[in-house]
Amino acid sequence: MRNNAFHSTYLNDRAGHATISPSTPCEAGAFASLTLTYTAGYFGIDDTGGLKIVHRFASDMGKPQFTDPKGWNYVTAEASNGAVLELRYDQKGNVRPWDKTIAIRVQRGFLREGETITVRIGDTRQGSPGIRIQTFTEPTFEFKVLVDAFATYNFVELPIQPTIPVVAGPPVLYKAILPTQRRVGQPFTFGFKGEDKWGNPSHRVSGRFTLEASMPVEGLPETIDVQAGVLSTPLHGLSVAAPGELVITVRDASGAVVCTSNPLRVDPVVELLPYWADLHGQSEETIGTNSARELIEFARDRAFLDAMSHQGNDFQITTPFWEELNRLTAEYNQDGEFIIFPGYEWSGNTGLGGDRNVMFRDEGRQIHRSHHALVEDLSDVETDANSAADLFKALQDENCVVFAHIGGRYADIKQAHDGRIERSIEIHSDWGTFEWLLEDAFDQGYRVGILANSDGHKGRHGASHPGASLFGAYGGLSCLLARELTRDGLFDALRRRHHYATTGCRAHLDTRVRFDRPAELYGDDPAMGGRVIDRVSEARMGDIMRCEDGAVTLEIDVSTQAPIERIEIRNRMGVLETWRPYAEAELGKRLRIIWEGSEYRGRGRQTPWDGTATLSGNAFEAFAPINLWNIDKPLRQTQPGQLAWSALTTGGFGGADLRLADAKAGRLAIDTPLVKTDIEVAGIGLEDQVFDTGGGIQRRLRVFRLPDQNTTRTARLTRRIERLPAGEDALYVCITLEDGHRIWSSPTYLLR
Repeated sequence: MRNNAFHSTYLNDRAGHATISPSTPCEAGAFASLTLTYTAGYFGIDDTGGLKIVHRFASDMGKPQFTDPKGWNYVTAEASNGAVLELRYDQKGNVRPWDKTIAIRVQRGFLREGETITVRIGDTRQGSPGIRIQTFTEPTFEFKVLVDAFATYNFVELPIQPTIPVVAGPPVLYKAILPTQRRVGQPFTFGFKGEDKWGNPSHRVSGRFTLEASMPVEGLPETIDVQAGVLSTPLHGLSVAAPGELVITVRDASGAVVCTSNPLRVDPVVELLPYWADLHGQSEETIGTNSARELIEFARDRAFLDAMSHQGNDFQITTPFWEELNRLTAEYNQDGEFIIFPGYEWSGNTGLGGDRNVMFRDEGRQIHRSHHALVEDLSDVETDANSAADLFKALQDENCVVFAHIGGRYADIKQAHDGRIERSIEIHSDWGTFEWLLEDAFDQGYRVGILANSDGHKGRHGASHPGASLFGAYGGLSCLLARELTRDGLFDALRRRHHYATTGCRAHLDTRVRFDRPAELYGDDPAMGGRVIDRVSEARMGDIMRCEDGAVTLEIDVSTQAPIERIEIRNRMGVLETWRPYAEAELGKRLRIIWEGSEYRGRGRQTPWDGTATLSGNAFEAFAPINLWNIDKPLRQTQPGQLAWSALTTGGFGGADLRLADAKAGRLAIDTPLVKTDIEVAGIGLEDQVFDTGGGIQRRLRVFRLPDQNTTRTARLTRRIERLPAGEDALYVCITLEDGHRIWSSPTYLLR
């Protein structure tokens, strides 16, 4: 069920036809040479008419070029009758989502019926390696052909379109996934898969793998045999009979470790269980790729999620597709197994409030679009909510939750917000990291929880690798703390802000605030009429409390898969303490350069950090990238003592981890478009040396030192927190891991 985006179908049975060869599978991210042949129909193509060959916005296929026959992505076209053709490429040369356009104009001459235009997409005849295929899988990658037969610039869509299958490459990375907390004896599932270099689950995993558990697991086999063609292997019905922390190590047939799972905390009593969700993603029916059904099945079977929501741009959701989405959510929702919410992304213009995500408890609810720009059927246009304020009004009696999102448009929660419905904000997605949205909420006195999701467009819901596109981040995950895996259980978690967010990793996190004297727990935000429902001695993340204590005790309990680099304990946007699992005396020969931030809030937020690090009087023993997801742009050594990179940030951070031959000798010169500095290596220590750029949002470069080896993956901290002298407190943590992932707890709010 595809949205044709208003392409004309006028007499398209006479517009000709197109074929592509070869039509055999192409490996994601590989080079290929494809020949698209258009055969003119009854009308031919008149003088100055032409073709458009378009593909989706979400695709990161190589950018076609027409001038360098030896270069990447070289494209040629020729007419069988010798007509002169003009070629150009425009990344936004057609109606969304079919933005990316090769335009072929019949500059001199015309075509009769049966004459052809042959387009070599990736013409290798003069030395080009071909066209770079998109980096993510798609069974029907479509080269949509549009024909302007009458030279009116009114292009007609062919009735049958050429497609190719894009498949994964061989596995280069294996992942083992566990839940992060369960009760003693409670069943759980272990998931195993191999991914290719672009993050696609690979069908080329095969062989026997050995499973080693850190504690006894009932039902866990010693080995698993994986057959080629299987994209993932789940083991259901496992359980642990005693408290502890479980990690499962996977070895291949040679005995080499291929991966280690995230930790699973097993406790005798757990009030709220963690359920992992990606509540925001799109499919080919709107701006994404692969079908909505395929997106759901990827989330459940490849990403091993507990919950999800399809969130297509509302102005591309036709009424038939909205009805189909509701049928799919009803079909796939299963209590205790997998929860999916019907919903959509309200995509209003920035000046009218910006993006919001709407999730309904039940199917069959009215979609209130921001506009009908790409929905041809205007029969329900009177149901539109053109501004965020109109949206909140339209939803005031609905059983739904809303969270603020930053995509192309950003949510302006200062302009519009309704705390009865909008309980949380999404501060990380494929688009980047946006802590400034939390600052906006604090400034306005809102009490919100923190979510992270993907807004993935590449069909990899819950495991959203950015590929080679400008999306600068790996997609996030939200961990919802609920009594049960049902829609009601997860809605309660969202409304109470009982959740935390990550940039895509899975970790156990619990934060508690303990009081000297019993404090009052609100059942809902008092700003929305909520009342005190209990007097308690402790609160968890997301709770709103009235507390008379001048100081409280904050307890943090975290277990992660990667070593912990730092934990920031925050009150509102202020950092009360930065805890590291090592001291100055333990530092070694390892340095870290971090670049971060964004240009501004809108679409053009990308900040370039292309640069070099030059070491004099010393040498690099080793180096590794941090959050450089595009493998076309690696961290590389260009000459002895010099590293170079091509990078950008969209609010999050990237960087380089450097191991020196000598811990103290020499100088380190860093040269980027925004920061140029020369640092004495001996002066680099535990605390960040910060180099601000004088503009942007949190746009800066940091340099600091690490121990040669850090193995700390678990931390339990207790801190006495003095409350703010005025105003309310919002206590939470931001945890940075050595592999580049971050984790945020939702704040606990303390009123006076």
